[in-house]
Amino acid sequence: MTAEEVAEELMVSQSKISRLENGRRSISQRDVRDLCRTYKVEDKALVDSLMQMAKESRQQGWWNAFGDVPYSVYIGFETDAASLRVYEPQVLPGLLQTPEYAEAVISGALPEAPQEQIAQRVQVRLRRQERITDPAAPLRLWAVVDEAAMRRVVGSPKIMSEQLEYLVRMSHEPHVTVQALPFEMGSHPGMSGQFTILEFSDESDTSVVYLEGVTSDLYLEKHTDVQSYSMMYEHLRAQALNVDQSRQFITEVAREHARRHEQG
Repeated sequence: MTAEEVAEELMVSQSKISRLENGRRSISQRDVRDLCRTYKVEDKALVDSLMQMAKESRQQGWWNAFGDVPYSVYIGFETDAASLRVYEPQVLPGLLQTPEYAEAVISGALPEAPQEQIAQRVQVRLRRQERITDPAAPLRLWAVVDEAAMRRVVGSPKIMSEQLEYLVRMSHEPHVTVQALPFEMGSHPGMSGQFTILEFSDESDTSVVYLEGVTSDLYLEKHTDVQSYSMMYEHLRAQALNVDQSRQFITEVAREHARRHEQG
C-alpha cells in the first residue's frame, strides 16, 4: 500500500503517515492498532507487543519526567514546531502565563484535582515556556487574545494585573506578537472557540491545527482543514488591534485590575 492509500483508509493526512514512518512523530497505541488493522495483521500477540512498544516509546520526551501528562501528543508537536499561531478567547496563552496565573487557571479548570497534580501541571507549563526564551531557536509565537481573557479575574486582580503587564513585556520580544481583540469588534471567525496552528521548519511536514477538548483533543492535518483555519486566523489578525494599539489596550486593562486590587 502507498502512503496515500493508507492515509485515505485511516482518514488522516499523508503527512501524518510520513511522519510516523520516518520516526518524526511519536506513535500512539491507537495509531498502532489502526495501522495493524489496515495492514491486516491478525496475530494478536504481535499487535499487543507493538502497542506496548508504542506506549514505552512515548516516554522519551522531557515531559515524561513529570508523569502522566494528558496532552503529551500536543507537547511533542509544540516541541518540534518552528512557529505557533494561537487564538485564545477565554484564557491567556499558556506559553505567556505567569506561574501565579497558570496555577489559578489550572486550579479553576480542575476543581477536584489534588494540589500535587496542579503543581505538576504548572511545572510542565513553565517548562514548555522555555521554547520562547531559547536563545538558539526561539519559538515564533503569534497570539490573538480576546478581551474576555483579559477581563476575567483569574486568581485575583493583583494576579491579573501582573499577568497582563508580563504579557506586554513579552510582546516586545522580536519573535512574539500579541494582538488584542476587543469586544467592540463584534462577531468574528473565532467565536467557535480556541485553536492553535502549528508550523514546522521542515517543508515536508505540513501544518497541524490543534483543538483542545475536555476529555480528548483533535488534530487536523488535511490541507483543506489547515487552509480553512489559516484563513480564519488571517481574518482575526485583521480585525484585532495592531501591535502598538494592543499594548496600550492591555496596559489599560492591567491598570484597571491594579486599581481594583488597591481598592480591596
